[in-house]
Amino acid sequence: MPVKLSEVFKTHPVCLHHDFIDLYSVKEVPDSYKWPQVVDYPSDQDLYDVESVPIIDLMDPSAANLVVHACQTWGFFQVTNHGIPIHLLEDMEFEGRHLFQLPAQQKLKAARPPNGMSGYGRAHISCFFPKLMWSEGFTIVGSPIEQARQLWPLGYKTFCEVVEEYKKEMKELSTRLIWIILGSLGITEDEMSWAGPKSKSECLCAALHLNSYPPCPDPRIAMGLAPHTDTSLLTVLYQTSTSGLQVLREGGRWVTVPPKSGTLVVNVGDLLQILSNGRFRSVFHRAVVHQTHHRLSFAYFFGPPSHVQISALSKLKDQKRTPLYHPVTSDEFLRVK
Repeated sequence: MPVKLSEVFKTHPVCLHHDFIDLYSVKEVPDSYKWPQVVDYPSDQDLYDVESVPIIDLMDPSAANLVVHACQTWGFFQVTNHGIPIHLLEDMEFEGRHLFQLPAQQKLKAARPPNGMSGYGRAHISCFFPKLMWSEGFTIVGSPIEQARQLWPLGYKTFCEVVEEYKKEMKELSTRLIWIILGSLGITEDEMSWAGPKSKSECLCAALHLNSYPPCPDPRIAMGLAPHTDTSLLTVLYQTSTSGLQVLREGGRWVTVPPKSGTLVVNVGDLLQILSNGRFRSVFHRAVVHQTHHRLSFAYFFGPPSHVQISALSKLKDQKRTPLYHPVTSDEFLRVK
């Protein structure tokens, strides 16, 4: 039987808030947040690394080829001229700062329940690591109204309006990108109608996760977000002006993705790797923290309907390219992962 993600989290009580620590107020890294290996956090040199994640102008006539190549070689790329209004990105950043600057006890009023997906809390993947991560998050699946009312009983409307507009724009961009990728494989909308531009919003699985990485007394022994891959088809990330996102390259080298104004970061998820029969790569990435800077990022996870079985596309299977993965729904995959 498929196991829902909420059931996975329900069995891992470390996700609860009984041992909550306000990261903004501590003067040294608690033992529960000390990672065994020293973390190489970004320096000025990292921001001008010779090897860098591709930046693609979506208005470029060769954009489709560049996107496909980036999916094959990096699993990550950045996009400009993506159509998301700059003022909306700025509004989203303002609302995110407004949220995370609330007093700790106020934020905990919207705490994510043990068997829930939405609300304030630690990164979902915290449950599966022996050490805690130097970050806090706010997850939105569906409408943000219920949780926003807990934070601002009389002033939640602006936050909700900005979030809903942001989600709408991100869905349109994600759909556009996924069809650039699928189109390169010769897939038509008739073959995958659930992913088409005319599909209903409720047919797709999407989540928006707001991440906050407070300043850390010693970034060398703390981890903002542990190395992981995303379960999505695609993830679209807006990161503020402080660097922290790093991508793992072959040979075990971490490459920093420096923030660039108005640019969005896109990465391949596990389910797209399955769908493409391994042609496109879902790669490990992480977030490191800073001693003096507060970093925010906003990740939009774009996935298939939970009941849809994902398997290698038929056009990618032949005698030389047998399926690399078993067919699986997103719920089943999460349990296996």
